[in-house]
Amino acid sequence: MKVVHQNSFSEKEKETLWQLRNNEYPVQFGHETFQEFESYCNALVKTENYVLIDSGNVIQGWAYTFLRDSEVWFAIMLNYQIQGKGYGRILLEEIKKNNEDLNGWVIDHENDIKRNNKKYKSPLEFYVLNGFDVLADIRLENEKISAVKINWKNNK
Repeated sequence: MKVVHQNSFSEKEKETLWQLRNNEYPVQFGHETFQEFESYCNALVKTENYVLIDSGNVIQGWAYTFLRDSEVWFAIMLNYQIQGKGYGRILLEEIKKNNEDLNGWVIDHENDIKRNNKKYKSPLEFYVLNGFDVLADIRLENEKISAVKINWKNNK
């Protein structure tokens, strides 16, 4: 597996990213059509993409950073078949190399369901183990998500 910093994608690669996002995030985050997914991606500001590619050149993971409210935010998703094997950390370390400060919303419960009808496992412990602070007093609560803000700062 290797991480590639890549900001332009073929239609086939975009469809793989769309399917990865739909499969690995809770079902309510899904984009029913490819056009909805493209609209979501196109609305992100100053996006940097990192893909985890296997030996057959198939995308198995995707991480991206973007600018929101003058802060750098990020998202990471991995094919469920390779989760828990250190690949998320590899993607996260690649993002950290290129940023001094990262922010994210993390679901901190296990009440959501993925497209395959399995429970969405909260990644909060993963982020804490990888140096993120949990900002427990800053939450996002709406019909789609119940999440806590996390932050990482490079303390060189």
